[in-house]
Amino acid sequence: MTRTTRRREVLISGASIAGPTLAYWLNRYGYEVTVVEKAGTLRSGGYPIDVRGTALEVIRRMGVLPRLREAHIDLRRLTFLGGDGGQVASVHPHSVTGGVEGHDLEVRRGDLTDALYTAVRDDVEFLFNDSIDTLVQSDHGVDVTFHGGGSRRFDMVFAADGMHSRTREMVFGPEEQFHRYLGYCFAVFTMRNTFGLSHETVMWNTPGRAAALYAVGDHDDVHAFLNFARPQSPFEAFPDPKAQRALVADVFADAGWEVPGMLAAMHDADDVFFDAVSQIRMPRWSSGRVALVGDSAYAPSFLTGQGTSLALAGAYMLAASLADRDHTAGFAAYERDTREFVTLNQGLVGEGGATLFPTTAEALEQRNERLRGLRAIPTPEGRPAHSALTLPEPTPTA
Repeated sequence: MTRTTRRREVLISGASIAGPTLAYWLNRYGYEVTVVEKAGTLRSGGYPIDVRGTALEVIRRMGVLPRLREAHIDLRRLTFLGGDGGQVASVHPHSVTGGVEGHDLEVRRGDLTDALYTAVRDDVEFLFNDSIDTLVQSDHGVDVTFHGGGSRRFDMVFAADGMHSRTREMVFGPEEQFHRYLGYCFAVFTMRNTFGLSHETVMWNTPGRAAALYAVGDHDDVHAFLNFARPQSPFEAFPDPKAQRALVADVFADAGWEVPGMLAAMHDADDVFFDAVSQIRMPRWSSGRVALVGDSAYAPSFLTGQGTSLALAGAYMLAASLADRDHTAGFAAYERDTREFVTLNQGLVGEGGATLFPTTAEALEQRNERLRGLRAIPTPEGRPAHSALTLPEPTPTA
């Protein structure tokens, strides 16, 4: 008589990018996977995000690359304006981002999350409108109680619930000890495209402030972006949307160009996302039977352009490390094989901040001179950090 081996049961907190990717590969390796998501449904739309380098291979192996190629945003022009609204330079976006034209992807966040969810929804359990309330680890597993009621035991739990991860806080302690503030805050939201913009971004700068309008196509809406330097992270504003709007409005109160209209639109928008520009840096990504992945473990900040790619690659590496190992050996392999890639990409932050958001008049003029010189420079090859990880081949399952 053949003995049947019990499938290991795991819980993933978060159904954005890292969560469904991890769920897909763990399911492939024979795990019984449950994903819990506090939102009632997937977030549609959303601001554009980049997928580059190694992460492209992850989504190719998941079979969703053709679908995302069709959803690719063909951004053709990035125009920089001075404080008076006059044009400083107009360049191809890849000249600034380091992307590779015809290879890298830029898609709406919702298009990526929907593709990942579609790839895995029939094979794993999703619990929407719920979250982890408590978790207690033992030699036998992790006992989890849910905010919506009920409790279950899992062999492992994974936190894929973002930079402000509550799961991480429960296991590793307050965010402040891992939060590396990079000196900026930002707000992003949608507003009507009354500017005649198409497949382009226009960015206005003064020292320490930036306002941008991003038109992903010929649609009625544009993504509005307001970024500003601030010495200390405004932790007090994070839980209070009114305080967030008030802070942004105060910083940009005397700004010119289209900023007054952007501020008016922000006050009426129902999709304002406000946050600090920060990284999460941790000495370890696991504790017992709980591991972290994506922004909850190593958020690099949008200045690197690598947040989505790290989430995809990290989730793949975590699952591969657990394909034929127990949690102790698997988590150790995950850190050993992935940390150098993470560190290299988090190190890109200096380039992004200096290029786009100078904080002094002298630095802003130096940036503008560099941008003017980019007109005659061909699109560069992608930066090595984007592709500095070789993915292991998927392990066949019986």
